[in-house]
Amino acid sequence: MTRLSITHRTRYRFHNPVDLAPHRMMLRPRETPDLRLLSYKLDVRPAAVIDWSHDVAGNVVALASFQSKAQELEILSQSRVDLRAPAWPVFPISASAASYPFIYSHDESADLGALILPQYEDHGQRLRGWVGSIVATRPTDTLALLRDVSNAATTQIAYQGRETEGTQGPLETLDRGWGTCRDFAVLFAEAVRTLGFGARLVSGYLFDPFENRVGTTEAGATHAWVEVFVPGAGWIPFDPTNRSFGSANLVSVAVARNIHQISPVSGSFRGTNSDFRDLDVSVDVRADDNHQNADVSEGN
Repeated sequence: MTRLSITHRTRYRFHNPVDLAPHRMMLRPRETPDLRLLSYKLDVRPAAVIDWSHDVAGNVVALASFQSKAQELEILSQSRVDLRAPAWPVFPISASAASYPFIYSHDESADLGALILPQYEDHGQRLRGWVGSIVATRPTDTLALLRDVSNAATTQIAYQGRETEGTQGPLETLDRGWGTCRDFAVLFAEAVRTLGFGARLVSGYLFDPFENRVGTTEAGATHAWVEVFVPGAGWIPFDPTNRSFGSANLVSVAVARNIHQISPVSGSFRGTNSDFRDLDVSVDVRADDNHQNADVSEGN
């Protein structure tokens, strides 16, 4: 078990005081069998009214509404978690799903719904051809196939950081031959959906104490990966950026059908483009040796 302390700071600055529209924040870690949330605190300045809710996927959403103009907006999220995921996980996949192809039950198919359907157009069947070439035989081992698809993305696509917003479509990533972690995640999710798997995008944090993983810095980083639903095992995490599976180094915050639905902070202001000065985001994910008891709290 690893105890982590996570600090995520987002700061917007403006040349002139502006009216801030409501800001939507998805920053609180999700509790799972592999992750226990020990404490959580959210501070927003200037002062705001914070409304808490759950979205359709069960993610915790905080909505901040502001009463006055401001020249700076700072959002500080602090959490402490116990990460219990094993380094070498064993997934209890049902016998009926151990080999691909398999058929989801009626209830599973109904509940997975759009998570099975590709979200990007592929009129030329290029993505289907790319992922189809990875399926060596039918039937084949389900978990091995999913790992092969994840590894193929890493083998053929180079990681390259990108500061601009937005995510490349899967065909764009294949054409360019490079992408960020969110581009890798979208490519993998769309590829396995093409094969008939239910998949969802995940945003959260990557813990990298040995600094040997892609897409991180010394202090840690926000990250994106994918969970695939396999009967018996449930949602299995795959990090195609790092050719890994399981959640030993991952802290999940939000899950969704589409990558744009899990942005950590989203919002706007009323003003002109010239009013905006800069945006600074810092993330610190580190082992916490202070094992004092703490309660989960939500503040502003």
